[in-house]
Order: sequence, then C-alpha cells, then structure tokens
Amino acid sequence: MTQLLRFSTADGHVVVEASETEPGVRPAGRGAGAITDVGHRFEDALAEVRDAAANALEVFRDGRLNPDEVTITFGVRLNAEAGAVIAKTTVEGHLTVQLKWGATAPTPDPGP
Repeated sequence: MTQLLRFSTADGHVVVEASETEPGVRPAGRGAGAITDVGHRFEDALAEVRDAAANALEVFRDGRLNPDEVTITFGVRLNAEAGAVIAKTTVEGHLTVQLKWGATAPTPDPGP
C-alpha cells in the first residue's frame, strides 16, 4: 500500500507517492488515499540532492583522472521526514559513476 505526500513548491504543491514502509511516513487518520502534508519544500529537498550531485561531480573532475565525460546516476526517493534522499538498493545507497575518455586529439604541428 502507498501513502501520498504533499510537498509545497514556489507555485503551489506537488504530491508524490511513497511506500508506507518508508521511515517517517505515518498512515493518515482518514484512511487509504489520504494525503500527508510534509514540512519540506519540494525545491529544498531536491536542492540537497543537487548539492550531493555537484560534490560527486567535483570529485571526478578534480584533474587526477581528467575524463572527457562524467555520468553520475542515482535514484531519488522522497521521504516525509528527510525530504529527498538518494535511493538505496538492497542495503546501501545507489550511485553509478561512468567515466569516459575519447581518443586524445593530435597536437597540431606548429610548422616551419
């Protein structure tokens, strides 16, 4: 069974669906389908995830590995108490990092 969570936004609100087993989600007194108002703004919850993504990107772009492309993929779960969190798979947080290097471009010959 799922629970509906309402996050406020700058333009109103957004309702998301969460599992009742999520920490911080409590069944509403009005029965199934009731909406729980969350004390977090949607933008604030996502800003924390954005900051985490920016920090992860900085680590892989620090100059030591110097990849041509960095792809970071993770799931985001919305939680009544914590806001947005990086989703877990089994027991640990889920984060996939892909680094790509292309063929090194030849250095132009300065000529005579």
